[in-house]
This record gives sequence, structure tokens and C-alpha cells, in this order.
Amino acid sequence: MAKVKSLAELKAMKEKLQSNIDLREKSDNPEAMIQIKVAMATCGIASGAKQVMEHMMEKAEELKLSVVFTQTGCMGYCHAEPTIEVKVPGKDPIVFGHVDNKKADEILEKYVINNELVDGIIPVNYEIIG
Repeated sequence: MAKVKSLAELKAMKEKLQSNIDLREKSDNPEAMIQIKVAMATCGIASGAKQVMEHMMEKAEELKLSVVFTQTGCMGYCHAEPTIEVKVPGKDPIVFGHVDNKKADEILEKYVINNELVDGIIPVNYEIIG
């Protein structure tokens, strides 16, 4: 993160962060938005999940995507951290592992925008009993 050099920069940063919070908290229909959950348990944080989340938030804004980002605890995939779950409206959620900034860009540009599968998907290994 860059050093804040003036009060105007600090105010601009506050407004940007507030608009992201407002989008998350005041959305009338969050299910209609892209939802990205970033695992932020100790193993995720140690593997760089915080930096990946910050990068993805900036990239999503650059791409003008309406995304709700949330932090979550352990997803149970410690061996594949950082892990993220991406839920595109109308589709089942997909969990990606070993996500770095480059993989995050690929997920947003290829999977979210162009509906193309990308490497790094962690397969679901259980069945939901209904």
C-alpha cells in the first residue's frame, strides 16, 4: 500500500473504501452479484490471502465488476492456500486453490467475465444429501 501524502489522498481513500462497504452492506440483492470468499484462517493469511484479496478487489474495480468480497475462516483446504470461493449468479460455487495475483487475474478475466474454466479448481469431494 502506498504512503498517504496529503489529507486529500486520505479523504479519497476513505471515500473509495466507504463505497465498497456500502455496496456490500446496502445491496438489495447480493445473490445477483458475484460473490468471492477468501479463506482468512491462519494458514490462508500466512500463505498470502490478504494480499490476494486486496489485489482482487483492485482488479475487480478496474474491470468494473460488481463483486461482494468477504473473508471467511478455514475452508479445509490448508494444503492449497490461499483459497477462494467464487459464486457467479446462476452457477454453483467453485473453490480455487493456490491463488496468487496472477491466478486471481485469470479467475476474474476468464472465469467470471468469459465463463471459461481455469486451472486450480478444487473438486468437491462430498455429496449433499437432500
